Amino acid sequence: MINSLPYIPICHKKYQLILLLCIYFFVIPSYLKAENKDSVASNHGFSVSIEPAKVLVLDEYVHKWLKKRNTTSVEMSYNYTALPKDRNSYSNDYNYPTLGVAMRYTMSNVTMHREKDSDWGLLEPVNYQSKLGCITSVYGFFYRPIFRTKHWDFAYQLNFGGAYALKKYNKLTNADNEFIGSHLLIYFGSALKATYYLNDQWGVRAGLDFFHHSNGALNRPNKGANYFGPTLGLVYSPDRKAILNHIRDSVQKCFKPYFYTQFTFGLGGKTLNEEWQRTQFGTQPTDPEYRTGNFKFYTAYSFRSDLMYRYAQRWASGVGVDVFYGTYANRVRELDQSHGIAMKHSRWSFGVAAKHQVFYNNLSLSVGLGYYLYRAMGENASIIEKPYYEHVGIYYTFNKLKNLTLGAQVKAHATKADLTEFILAIPIKI
Repeated sequence: MINSLPYIPICHKKYQLILLLCIYFFVIPSYLKAENKDSVASNHGFSVSIEPAKVLVLDEYVHKWLKKRNTTSVEMSYNYTALPKDRNSYSNDYNYPTLGVAMRYTMSNVTMHREKDSDWGLLEPVNYQSKLGCITSVYGFFYRPIFRTKHWDFAYQLNFGGAYALKKYNKLTNADNEFIGSHLLIYFGSALKATYYLNDQWGVRAGLDFFHHSNGALNRPNKGANYFGPTLGLVYSPDRKAILNHIRDSVQKCFKPYFYTQFTFGLGGKTLNEEWQRTQFGTQPTDPEYRTGNFKFYTAYSFRSDLMYRYAQRWASGVGVDVFYGTYANRVRELDQSHGIAMKHSRWSFGVAAKHQVFYNNLSLSVGLGYYLYRAMGENASIIEKPYYEHVGIYYTFNKLKNLTLGAQVKAHATKADLTEFILAIPIKI
């Protein structure tokens, strides 16, 4: 229960300045001392930053109940850059990117409240404002410079990881928080950044950052919170001089393009948006299920067969056939029939999709855009789902296991999460 969670005063504004001062006056000096002792290896660096951001209003539905939108995040990261001396062909190919691990603490002043509105059906407004609360995110990132000069870097950054939310939906104490339905969350972020270097190691970094928290449809509610704002920070990069003095190899390690087939098996699951709609807006306040936060989890399976062409060391593209099996179809049929809706429902769905995979050593990012050839999931699906679907996932390949690949990905409709799944992929070179 949320009332049993420890009280954390840092969520109040008067404590936020203390946190920032601690980072800038205690963490940074400790690294400066390490630098003076020459104890920091040339591959390693760090950064600290602050970001005032607003929660985005992406539709009229959210506009009705979102009251305050401001957040402030502080971030610390450990950075690792493979240098020319390491002879990493992927690093050379990507212009010596930085990989690392970061922690972000998001302090929120976001509040939500539903006023009386006929769109809410049987829902009765509460007499308080719900809060998003503070969220801690831990994630890996890929920072790739597009252009470097003596004093400037221009780059993009991709982040993937998890998060923990202090507050979540609770029908008694946080009933209008439709953004976050569980404490454990999925985190995704992307940014465009520019860095001005004061010398060979220290720089000031600014940029525009987007990030997202949601639970990937593993629980309800699952509207998800999207943030956008400027970021400003300090970066320590002892690797910079070695990279600038290096003439980038124009001749890569000989790479011969090839075709391969990939068979992917997925095991995941979801909770039903149909159940959320029913208990929020179609249930009497006297019913025990009224505005509940407990939803049944349904298992989902998938199988994908792809023909891919790896035309460069870091890229592969292709097409595939996707098969989905959802154990929740019978429950959706029951809900539709209770409203007098007679539609076809099937556990099976089929689609064709364009696929793209981006590689860096054993890691890869997989994205896909598909179109349903067959999909029969009832009235709600026909309204909120498009005939197309997407997936994005992070994979890791075990070379010693004949390139067996494990990963996790989210399947979505028009960027709204449908389910989260773990995958096992078997690539076979043709």
